[in-house]
Amino acid sequence: MAEEVILRFDEVSFEYVYKKPILDEANFSVRRCSKITLMGQNGAGKSTIFGLIKGELKPKSGRLSITSGATIGTARQTIAREDLPLTVEAYFAKAFAIVPGNIKSRISKVLDAVDFSIPLERIVGDLSGGQQARLLLAYALIQDPDILLLDEPTNNLDKKGIDHLITFLIMYDKTVIVISHDADFLNCFTEGVVYLDVFTHKTELYVGDYYSVVEEIGRRVEREIMKNAQLEKKIQDRKEKVNFFANKGGKMRKLAQKLKTETEELEENKVDVRREDKTIRNFIIPTQDINGEIVTLNKVRIIHNHEPIFKDINKVLGKKDRLLISGPNGIGKSTLLRSLVSQTQEGINILPGVRVGYYSQDFSTLNFDEKVFKSLKDIMADGIDEPTIRSVAAGFLITGDLMESKVGELSEGQKGLLSFARLVLMQPGLLILDEPTNHINFRHIPIIAEAINKYQGTILMVSHMPDFIKKIKFNDELDLSRL
Repeated sequence: MAEEVILRFDEVSFEYVYKKPILDEANFSVRRCSKITLMGQNGAGKSTIFGLIKGELKPKSGRLSITSGATIGTARQTIAREDLPLTVEAYFAKAFAIVPGNIKSRISKVLDAVDFSIPLERIVGDLSGGQQARLLLAYALIQDPDILLLDEPTNNLDKKGIDHLITFLIMYDKTVIVISHDADFLNCFTEGVVYLDVFTHKTELYVGDYYSVVEEIGRRVEREIMKNAQLEKKIQDRKEKVNFFANKGGKMRKLAQKLKTETEELEENKVDVRREDKTIRNFIIPTQDINGEIVTLNKVRIIHNHEPIFKDINKVLGKKDRLLISGPNGIGKSTLLRSLVSQTQEGINILPGVRVGYYSQDFSTLNFDEKVFKSLKDIMADGIDEPTIRSVAAGFLITGDLMESKVGELSEGQKGLLSFARLVLMQPGLLILDEPTNHINFRHIPIIAEAINKYQGTILMVSHMPDFIKKIKFNDELDLSRL
């Protein structure tokens, strides 16, 4: 039974209307009970594959087959905006065409599976990012699916939450397909990788743990580069001979034609080297020229036993100060950042005149209905022209058709890169970063960390990625759990 193929893509091609191809004759199969990772650059089509599996999208050609009767459950990256006003119980009820009579006990069971306890009357939108991440997974589990699709399941989870999720996935006895940029997380349970090439739109299936597959792909890229270098040397040699003999008469001209044909064959033998390793360019976030007490924190709101309480503190941040805000999921870290940005809570203030660059974990600062170019143009500081906008965007792999796409059409990873491009163009005096590595390809993380370290303004940050936190030079930390 464990060897049965539960899902198969047979030469599946797909493209969005008026868009470039996303998949070109994708071929791979997934066996029952296996744990598979979808790997590829931002925009390569990972979420599109999920859409095809769920039946929300239809292939342009080819055949997608799922074992008869197999059910599918999905843990999305984020809670849909229309679901935020619902209670927890009403949110879970949406998973069923007919709400079962024992829904409360079923909710309790799946919440326990994801190590989460919450009153069912709580409003979904009031939960923290980490709590919503657990809710998304529980929503998929309550459907008891044969195929579990997880889209960036570690986003916003603290270490305890990630460790619990890893244990759960190892013990889970059904098929799991995961999209994630958390390499350490993936390596703990992955048995194989479906690799999507963003340039060729092809798929390849690799067997092994995540790091082994990454190394194998790296070695293959090196072999391809070496092969092309050898062919290029032969091609150049042939071209020189063709040019030499073409100017001769009789048999020499025939030899030149023969060499020309051989040169064309060598050109055809060159391989399209995988360009997955392409990363964003090194960048700098320019700083607004402003001094003084940029941020003042005299009172913070934390959540204790699901109830808000206020704690008096004394934090004043000036230029170049960097504050890490830490604590477990649900204690109020993101709420503190949002309250600071909106200036809606007494006791926390931003110096008037400071430009605030806010990276929101749910991309609430982005207007999904406007075009990417307008999103960049509207945020830019004075004196920036259109060529600069396009150059900055290109540095974050936002080029060509993407500039005319709506923000909502971008992948979550591309929305993250767009958010960083907006910070560069804004030239803020204060950076407020809420989980800035969510959805970001791990290859980009060192570049982002370096840019944050070079930033000359004030920084407040929340992050649950330990390796990323270690790269940032903080001079203070506010642990909400110790107040």
